Amino acid sequence: MKQVTQNFRQLGQQVLDIEKQAIEGLYEYLDDNFDAACQTLFNCKGRVIVTGMGKSGHIGGKIAATLASTGTPSFFVHPGEASHGDLGMVAAQDVVIAISNSGETSEVLNILPVIKRLGVPLIAMTGKPESTLARLADTHVCIAVAKEACPLGLAPTASTTATLVMGDALAVALLNARGFTADDFALSHPGGSLGKRLLLRLHDIMHTGERIPLVSETDIIRDALLEMSRKGLGMTAITDAQGRLAGIFTDGDLRRILDNQVDVHSTSIADVMTRSCTTANADMLAAEALKLMQDRKINGLIITDHEGRPCGAMNMHDLLQAGVL
Repeated sequence: MKQVTQNFRQLGQQVLDIEKQAIEGLYEYLDDNFDAACQTLFNCKGRVIVTGMGKSGHIGGKIAATLASTGTPSFFVHPGEASHGDLGMVAAQDVVIAISNSGETSEVLNILPVIKRLGVPLIAMTGKPESTLARLADTHVCIAVAKEACPLGLAPTASTTATLVMGDALAVALLNARGFTADDFALSHPGGSLGKRLLLRLHDIMHTGERIPLVSETDIIRDALLEMSRKGLGMTAITDAQGRLAGIFTDGDLRRILDNQVDVHSTSIADVMTRSCTTANADMLAAEALKLMQDRKINGLIITDHEGRPCGAMNMHDLLQAGVL
């Protein structure tokens, strides 16, 4: 195999430097036009339609996805397909974001007459404020860069990075303006691990009823070990005469008492259990429970009700199985 003598690391550094400069250059474009674009999007009663050709289209798809997942209904329409029927997706109450670095992309310009006829507000994102698209738009957000990272100056690199970052700026500004919350975000991400972290609560995954490992504080260690084996959670809750949680006994506790040669057939579980144990309530987010367990360096939790009685139990395996871990 031929050995390449290029310094790949140095070339990569040059690309990062150029794209970093492109992002830094966007600060001057956070101006009245940016405010106007945000206000137009905020006032939109329909959906935000994003369109763009080639690499701008790929970036436009991501911008549309980000808007949609952060409280602004949005989708991407390919400008070529738009000229052959897909413009029917655009309604009068919508807003269109058209992306073209040159501002002269024919496929994008071809659909402008229909957009204008519908009276749909048009936001242009271009690198050329004097371009046709910029001049015909109601609002122009500049995404100009000094140069592309491509040494030929041909492949969209720094310009697409700048477009993506400006799209994120629009989306996050709208997110904050709408008062969009983590719960709102979770509603649009119910299927993934992110949604599970934001929506799943302990009552959704905890073991309840007969599946809770429970012994009385009057029982001996042997009884606790049998209960732990039956329920398979690596622990058991210990309750007092009123059924309230008195303590917990875990696999770790078992190892410690065996090291001390404690007789499991005669010693009361109350003598070896951990009394001040960490507990949770059933409405706690599973993600919060995970952090609690990691902070306390424990592998299981007893969930108690408002009277301190065990109503559930879970361990790290349950979080893993639920996709939270």
